Amino acid sequence: MKNVVGESNKIEQKNLYDDFAVSRVPKSERKNWVGISVMRFGQISALSQFLLGATLGFGMDFWDAFWAITLGSVILEIVSIFVGIAGQREGMSTTLLVRWAGFGKIGAVILSIIISISMIGWFGIQNEVFASGLSQILGGPTWAWSIFTGILVTLVVVFGIASLGITAYITVPLFLIVVFYSIASVLNKFSLEELIHLPFAGEPISIAVGASMVAGGFIAGAIITPDMSRFNRSKADVIKQTVVGITLGEYIVGLIGVLLAHAVKSDDVISIIMGTSGILGTIVLITATLKINDWNLYASSLGIVNLIDLGWGKKVSRTFITIIVGILGTILSVMGVLSSFQDFLVLLGVALPPVGGIITIEYFVIKRYEHELARSREKEELPSTYELCNPITLLSWIISIVVGLSIHWGIPSINSLIVAAVAYWILNLFTNKKKYRTVSTQA
Repeated sequence: MKNVVGESNKIEQKNLYDDFAVSRVPKSERKNWVGISVMRFGQISALSQFLLGATLGFGMDFWDAFWAITLGSVILEIVSIFVGIAGQREGMSTTLLVRWAGFGKIGAVILSIIISISMIGWFGIQNEVFASGLSQILGGPTWAWSIFTGILVTLVVVFGIASLGITAYITVPLFLIVVFYSIASVLNKFSLEELIHLPFAGEPISIAVGASMVAGGFIAGAIITPDMSRFNRSKADVIKQTVVGITLGEYIVGLIGVLLAHAVKSDDVISIIMGTSGILGTIVLITATLKINDWNLYASSLGIVNLIDLGWGKKVSRTFITIIVGILGTILSVMGVLSSFQDFLVLLGVALPPVGGIITIEYFVIKRYEHELARSREKEELPSTYELCNPITLLSWIISIVVGLSIHWGIPSINSLIVAAVAYWILNLFTNKKKYRTVSTQA
């Protein structure tokens, strides 16, 4: 009996350490929504978001930028809430959930590859930016800083969701201090009313284009919301953390970036911060990149673990994969070759938004695996089977990617998401919600 208990404890410890990469997160391991909302806010409140706000402020007046941020934020919140609730209810990450949310085995393999390559690529690029900024401010070669920052982020991610939460609790307040100090120093020279009415200095940007920039800038993060929301306790928690995290992230950081760009007549974020809060503020701002880059590496590790499970039926350690991926991404950033892959990564990013549309329609409307998911959910196990291949998903996916690449009216990433959802819904009506050949979860 002791041996059985001992083995059970070892298995549970392994799951905790690997953050339930290929299993449901049990109810006993769900967390308070406040901590997760801090992590969500941390994903958005980064140097890249500050850059977005400054870019909008350089090409838009305050109220146009406000409405662009509002429209983009609402789109992100809707997508995040729907896929996030599915992840919370099932306790599954994105790459695990999609096996029973329209994609089947082959679709899940393709998605795992896309997410893994995209996130490791962006991890490397962000690491290179992180290191370059520290090099400019503190001196020393960029390659040396790349190694240091790459190892730092990898060590954070090795310990899973808990260490990601600790990182967010440290970096988010520091980031906010710098942001508020920057705007406070500007308000010593201008009143808030003056800042709001100052003209922009760059080429004009329309509200539609601005909203596209806001929504497109975080749509990949919205799609992988289940990686985070699977640790939530209720649907209400998902909604609260999404609204709080995204709204505060977009409005506080974005609008302050807009006002600062108006004040200094520039969209150069580093110059703006250097001019308002000095070298220390710039270091904190660049270091804040850590709290979004750790999620790039985390999502990549989950994707690869699921890929190996799907392709070879092997359960591998997420921590081991994190170390391997972290080393690879760090080496690529040291070599400085990732910038040449940025266009390719943007192309892969077009394939991610449709995933949210397909998950939403399958899980909330079509519901082909509703009963299997409900039965296994009660036991906190995975359903015993899933589809080998769903041709409806692949066809809808391809159509939506073509639309996203070829039609530039509106917001391309949202266009592709909507097209995927509509195509998947209509094609399933024609096929009477047919289930295709299934395979065992253990196969």
